[in-house]
Amino acid sequence: MAGPAEPPFRRRLRVLPSALSTHPREPAIHALASRIRRLAPSCGPVRLVGVDGHAGSGKSTFAGRLAEALDGAPVLRLDDIASHGELFGWTGRLMSQVIEPLGRGETAHYSPYDWRARGFGAPRPLPPAPVIVVEGVGAGRRALRPHLALLLWMDLPREEAWSRGRARDGEEQREFWDGWVGAEREHFAGDPSRPFADLLVRQCDEGYEVLCGPAGTAGSDRPLTQGDGPSAVW
Repeated sequence: MAGPAEPPFRRRLRVLPSALSTHPREPAIHALASRIRRLAPSCGPVRLVGVDGHAGSGKSTFAGRLAEALDGAPVLRLDDIASHGELFGWTGRLMSQVIEPLGRGETAHYSPYDWRARGFGAPRPLPPAPVIVVEGVGAGRRALRPHLALLLWMDLPREEAWSRGRARDGEEQREFWDGWVGAEREHFAGDPSRPFADLLVRQCDEGYEVLCGPAGTAGSDRPLTQGDGPSAVW
């Protein structure tokens, strides 16, 4: 698929570290982090937590804040695993470079894709940790779900998410978005994630709301947390 050298989500990630410090109080996220710590490991000694959703739905920001609440848990960004030639066909690479080593309790080494140079870089280590957050479109794909301790879905309708993403990234990324939308439609048509989500995450005016997802036992319309005010509890 032809498109700009760099995807919109890659540019956005550069501002995440400074953004995190402006959100010191997020009870819903801290309640979620507390629950995650109590889960059984799912991939060797690691609790893998998937954060999936449509492009533009806020996955990267939420994953970063959740990782901060988890005492700086590593975040594996799937745009480091994907490439221009394989926007979604990266399952084998993820399994061999990341999932299989972690499952053995070993340090994983994955080669992040350089969207400007259009090639894979030097291997980057990812040691086992109590929790690793896997963030990106397709984080809840069927091949990965057996290795996840928890699957979260950013619950924003696709048209709204895509519209927000297009507005954020501007005209220079229009060609990329035109190609991306079709590829994402095709991916989720054949390998949907939302029906298998344990929890749904909705962004509120202030903070987030976390609800039981389609795969949860309480039903998808029951809130597990309120908005990020003083009463937000699990």
